[in-house]
Amino acid sequence: MTRIKRSNSRSKGITLIELLVGIGILIILAAMSALAFRYFQRESDLNNSTKEIIAFLRLAQNKTLASERASQYGVFFNTLTTPHEYILFKGSDYTLRDTSFDEIHKLPKTIEIYEIDLQGGSEVVFDRLMGTTSQSGSVSLRLISEPSRIRTIYIEGSGQVGLTSPSIPSDADRVKDSRHVHFDLGWSIKDAITLKFDFVSAGQIKTINMADYFNVGETEFDWEGTFSVGGVDQVFHIHTHSLDAFNTLLCIHRDRNNGKTDQEVVIYIVDAGVDKEIAHYLADPADTVNEGPIYGGTKEIQ
Repeated sequence: MTRIKRSNSRSKGITLIELLVGIGILIILAAMSALAFRYFQRESDLNNSTKEIIAFLRLAQNKTLASERASQYGVFFNTLTTPHEYILFKGSDYTLRDTSFDEIHKLPKTIEIYEIDLQGGSEVVFDRLMGTTSQSGSVSLRLISEPSRIRTIYIEGSGQVGLTSPSIPSDADRVKDSRHVHFDLGWSIKDAITLKFDFVSAGQIKTINMADYFNVGETEFDWEGTFSVGGVDQVFHIHTHSLDAFNTLLCIHRDRNNGKTDQEVVIYIVDAGVDKEIAHYLADPADTVNEGPIYGGTKEIQ
């Protein structure tokens, strides 16, 4: 009986080798769990950062559409800091912005701005009235430790922001909206004096003193207003996307809602005593821009 009891006692014991094997398995499982947690944490950082940037862009667009503080808003992507950051700013240009309104957001240390492919360089600014932008393109983020893990944010000229690459329709087939037209003038409006609206059929001419709507340094022109012609409000917004001593990229928006395009109008910029025709809108529901030449430049209906 004594021998049987001792034999059973030895069979129920744990040997040193078994103990070490068990500890080894626990260590491996713990290491695997830690690696998995770090992977999911980094993946979460990438996804959350992407969503936050999209939200920032939409916030800038909404502030612009609401004409908050009578200004435009945009987002600037800064890759010169560590970690990288993005800034919601007030103004039509990051360099000339009002810094007191900056909203700075830093990316997690695990994330970097991998690529910026924007027509505005490193910034996106939205247009008033329409919420569109001439600084469309994409911004890509990636995990620093895993460069193949990339998320790309697309910003379309229409103002749409998302993770889906926009399809590019044929320019010949798309419906162009003459409410929003870009003019590459090929000359500078810095010395221009008057913005002139000739409502042809109504026999009315309206003028605006341009000097009141240039910013300091004359690097930007921005005017918007309403004229009552034939009992109907005619609403316009004319501003520059770029302006220097040699050239002007001008943008014209015209509100065509509620019959506001029932008047033919020719828009001039008076420069050095010369009436330089910029746009000629016909009186029709489509608000057609006459396809004739403009003064020394080209136009693109958006």
